[in-house]
Amino acid sequence: MERANKVEQVGVLKDRFDRMTSAVFVDFSGMNVAEVSSLRARFKERGVEYKVCKNTLIRLAIGDQPYAETLGNTLRGMTGVAWSYEEPSAAARVVKEFRKENEKLVIKAGLLDGQVLDNKGVENQLATLPNKDEARAMLLAQLMAPAQTLVRLLAAPATNFVHLLNAKKAKSEG
Repeated sequence: MERANKVEQVGVLKDRFDRMTSAVFVDFSGMNVAEVSSLRARFKERGVEYKVCKNTLIRLAIGDQPYAETLGNTLRGMTGVAWSYEEPSAAARVVKEFRKENEKLVIKAGLLDGQVLDNKGVENQLATLPNKDEARAMLLAQLMAPAQTLVRLLAAPATNFVHLLNAKKAKSEG
């Protein structure tokens, strides 16, 4: 690879790391072309950008980041990087689902908000984060809870009064 091409590649990688919300680093050695193509297709379906990169170019791209030294230790062998831009858990979910079918795919590390996660952290923490729709639903439920409680409290005296009248009627009839 020519020097100008390497500089351009480093710039592209640096831009991706700057724009991402999370990234997952994987080792795909031992997988055949069909399996890698299937993985790429799944990433594309979820809006995740995936690229096989040279470790030295990744090190150069993240060189000025605080997590560079920690992450640099995991960059050995074949490395594929999956960047999530909108939904932090998208890449990790794809990798976790794919690993159920094909254990040849190995998670090296993950990045979330400048923190380096190990392979267990990617599967157990990053992959279990709620997606955008789930997070919106949880926020909406939190916002609606006080109003629902207020409505129940305002309706309670009337409900209790109706129960009292029904009990009085049952007592007088029986």
